[in-house]
This record gives sequence, C-alpha cells and structure tokens, in this order.
Amino acid sequence: MAEAASALDVLKAGGSWPLGSPSLVVVHGGDTFLAGQVLGLLRERLCPDEADRSWAWREFVGDDEPDPRDVFDEAATVPMFATATRAAVVRNADAFVSDARERLETLANAPRGGRGLVVLEVRAFPGNTRLAKAVAAHGLAIDTAIPARYDLAAWVRHWAQSRHGVQLAAATAARLLERLGGDLGQVDQAIARLAASCAPADRGKPIPPDAVDAFAGSPQERTAWGMIDAAAGGDTKRALRELADLLDAGENPIGVAAQIASVLRRLSTAARLLALPAGGGRPAGVEQALREAGVAAWPKAMAQAKESLGQLGPRRARQLPIWLLDLDRALKGDASRGLRARLALERLFCKMARRDDSSRPPRSGARR
Repeated sequence: MAEAASALDVLKAGGSWPLGSPSLVVVHGGDTFLAGQVLGLLRERLCPDEADRSWAWREFVGDDEPDPRDVFDEAATVPMFATATRAAVVRNADAFVSDARERLETLANAPRGGRGLVVLEVRAFPGNTRLAKAVAAHGLAIDTAIPARYDLAAWVRHWAQSRHGVQLAAATAARLLERLGGDLGQVDQAIARLAASCAPADRGKPIPPDAVDAFAGSPQERTAWGMIDAAAGGDTKRALRELADLLDAGENPIGVAAQIASVLRRLSTAARLLALPAGGGRPAGVEQALREAGVAAWPKAMAQAKESLGQLGPRRARQLPIWLLDLDRALKGDASRGLRARLALERLFCKMARRDDSSRPPRSGARR
C-alpha cells in the first residue's frame, strides 16, 4: 500500500509534482493552510486556463450536507470541447465520507478515463478502512500533517523564495517558526509582510533574523514574546506589567502559558544536557547545549537564551518542567480564568525572578 504524499513535499515540487489520473483525491490532516494551498495547486494543474475554472472546478461545503448524487454527477460530466479536467471538491467532508462511503470506495477503485474526479478535504482519514486502502492503491491521498524530523526551516526558506520572491537566512526561518509556533499560515503571512517591506534593491539579499521581531505575529504576540524574554531573564517587574496588558486585552491565559512553555522547555532541556556526565553525551558548552535544545542559532536569540539560562541557574532551570506542569494543572482547574489565572502565571514569573545574592544573610560559619 502506498503511503500518503506529504503536503509539504507536494507544494515544494509545485508544477513538477506527478499528479497522475486518480478518480478520487483525499486531502487530510486538519492543517487548513496546507490544505488550502494543496487545493489551489490541484486547481492550477487540473484547470490551467482560469477561464475554465468557473465550470470545471466546483466546490461543495460539507457542512451544507450536499447530496452525494450532485457531487458524483458533477465529476462524471464529460466536457465537450475544453481541455480542463472537471473536479467536484467537497470541503470539510468528514460527514460526507460517512454518508457516501460505499460509492466513494467504488469510485476510488475505478479508472477515471475521460471523466472528472472527486476531491475530498477531511480532518481524519484512518488508514485501516476499505476506503483508505482503495485510495492508497488507486487514488491519491495527501497528508497535511508535519512529518516527524522534517526540516521545516528549509521548507520555509524554499517557500519564501518560490512564493514571495525573497530569501531568508537559515536563522530567520528558524526564528519565524520559533516565534509563531510552527503555524505555517502565520509564517506565510509574516513572510508576505517581510517581502512587502523589502526595497527592490534588497530583494536579492537574505532577510536577517532581527527583522522577524518587527513583523512576525500580532502586536499582542510580540508583547507575549517580550514578556517571556523578560521573565526568563529575571526582569519580573517588566514581565508582570506585560502579562497584565495581555490579559487585560483579552488574551487566553492557557494560550499565554503555551507560549511560555515553548521557550522554557528549551532552557530546561539545555540545563539537563549540561548536567550529563562527561563522555555521557554532555555538550561541549552552553551554546551547543542550547542549539541541541532547539534555540535558534543566531546571535540575538542565543545571547538571550544564554542570559536566561545563566540567571536561572542549573537547579531552577531543571525544575522548569515541574513548574510548567503545576501551572498547566492550575489553569485547567480552579485557576482557569480571572484573577486566579493571572496569579498562577505571576507565581511562575516570581519563581524565575533575578536573585540578589548581596541581600541574602550569610550562611552559618561564613565570613561577612
């Protein structure tokens, strides 16, 4: 049985991707940005003349409960003179698949011939069903999920060049993914803004990572990243002030906590790596540990991570996963909203506050 094609590979190949002649195409995985881009690519391949798309590419919405007969009749209609391939597309088609499963199985196993094809966009498509096996054998399945260990930063650089005409430094692509949590829809929008800001003379130069902080994400998201950097760096007063601004603006405490966790887990991983015995996998230094933990290898990001790791210290850095677990339990329990949610986040920031060793009383027996 053939595995589903990765949407990332399909989009990277673009016009050179071998479409074949399937009767049924299934785009699955739930990533709306990648699904939309794949459907756009299919439309360009099947209906290269834009004038044909009004009749050759017809979309149905699964939430409207389309009659399966209308969908199959649309695909079965043979064009008389045009060269476009007719396609009947069902968006959000999970319920449609349940209602028309037997006819879809028959369609998937049949040669297309001169007819059109049916394209389904679904969230779930279990591989152990008869329909999935028929599509794998005779049709086409495209998975929008990000494969494990996929070099997503390299894909983002290729996408920026091919779709937006700009070059990204490797660290810039990594910074975009770090700041936007791997949300490729937001990454695409950020690249578009970066491209629009480039002067024509600078189009051939790689965009540096420093430009990301000005364009990646909404003002609230940029405030959130500044808040996290301040908290991890020990500037508790600034972190608490920016947290209050975010929550007063309506940000979800659980969403804020997720952004915090994405940064702090990397610091904790680096601390654990540095605690390994010599010869037992311990990195050569702090920078190598941070790189292995997933910190972007550009000067500003590395300097910020080193400062945060240094001020936290090894013991507190290794405790971060426990603190994050406590925060998650609180936000999903009795501190899910309001002042209790704010207090739970403030407690985490206070645990990371910069320590003033000069204000501590001397240990017993120590010289003053």
